[in-house]
Amino acid sequence: MSIKSDRWIIEQAKKGMIEPFADRQVREGVISYGVSSYGYDMRIADEFKIFTNVNNTVVDPKNFDEKNYVDFKGDVCIIPPNSFVLAKSVEYFRIPRKILTVCVGKSTYARCGLIVNVTPFEPEWEGYVTIEISNSTPIPAKIYANEGIAQVLFFESDEDCLVSYADKKGKYQKQMGLVTAKL
Repeated sequence: MSIKSDRWIIEQAKKGMIEPFADRQVREGVISYGVSSYGYDMRIADEFKIFTNVNNTVVDPKNFDEKNYVDFKGDVCIIPPNSFVLAKSVEYFRIPRKILTVCVGKSTYARCGLIVNVTPFEPEWEGYVTIEISNSTPIPAKIYANEGIAQVLFFESDEDCLVSYADKKGKYQKQMGLVTAKL
């Protein structure tokens, strides 16, 4: 398995792997996004699901209650203390069969106590990424739409996997919006 460079990412983007695609790292006045040396810094869109306990529900991944969230759309989202939001990526990803990705949060947000969680993009998964951003601090935290949130690292295997995400008809395949837990 090897990590892929900026050259490989740019070539794959030309084939539709990432849309829209920023072919350089954009940094001026924003939390950076776009291609980097060995990854791609994806952005978050302006749609958010803010976790709330106002309805006194239980978080159950087998029987998820949409009342756990308040929908919000805007350029800035405030994450309540010790809470989290779901967001979706600006970019739509199409992962090749020999590729697996790992995402890590941007250091700018990490230094503010925000933790970004994104599961790996499996071979042949495609869609907008659902991103969880946790505020581990006791005070509200601000995140910015259309700016960088996490770096995607691409790893290539020496051979094709036996069963890809598309082959197994994964439940989050081709997700178009913010998708909450499914069984």
